[in-house]
Amino acid sequence: MTKSLQDMTDEERWALFPILLSEHQDKWQEEYRKEQKLIRDTIGQENITRVNHIGSTAVPGLIAKPTIDILLEIRPGTDTQKLIATLVATGYICDKQPSKPAPHLMFMKGYTPQGFRGQVIHLHVRYPGDWDELYFRDYLLTHPAATKTYGELKQQHAVRYKHDRDAYTNAKTDFIRRTTSLARDEMGEKYGNRL
Repeated sequence: MTKSLQDMTDEERWALFPILLSEHQDKWQEEYRKEQKLIRDTIGQENITRVNHIGSTAVPGLIAKPTIDILLEIRPGTDTQKLIATLVATGYICDKQPSKPAPHLMFMKGYTPQGFRGQVIHLHVRYPGDWDELYFRDYLLTHPAATKTYGELKQQHAVRYKHDRDAYTNAKTDFIRRTTSLARDEMGEKYGNRL
């Protein structure tokens, strides 16, 4: 009998879902648009303040894990239990993340006990804020040299940490922090809190 994803250790999940990088695919933008529409239609525009395609698949030309990362900002007061039930009903797996910003939720699609299946999506749910991921994405969109350096860094770490997602993520942290700082210096408060 196959273990459920929830019953697997990190090491078992990392072996099942290795770090695999792909050249940029134009279809990722279309996959984002389809998922954004599904999210808006499912949870209702009245609960949403902003939806953004973030992560490497949002940056043309950047090598990436073929995972569509979406930042969903919900209005304060949104019924999160109803939100969880609604998104789970559309095929998402809910991953409560107490160490992440409120409401401490992430949702995923494309993971099965047999491995990846279909388009992998990570939906990061937060209340409105001035989020680093937006600045980092925009900086890479407008600074090709930084994008090239980041792609090379990702390739190095994908080989080294193929079966350790936490180590892969941690190895990129310094570059991401430095780049985000440059982006904020350049862009000011572009994504200031909006309701």
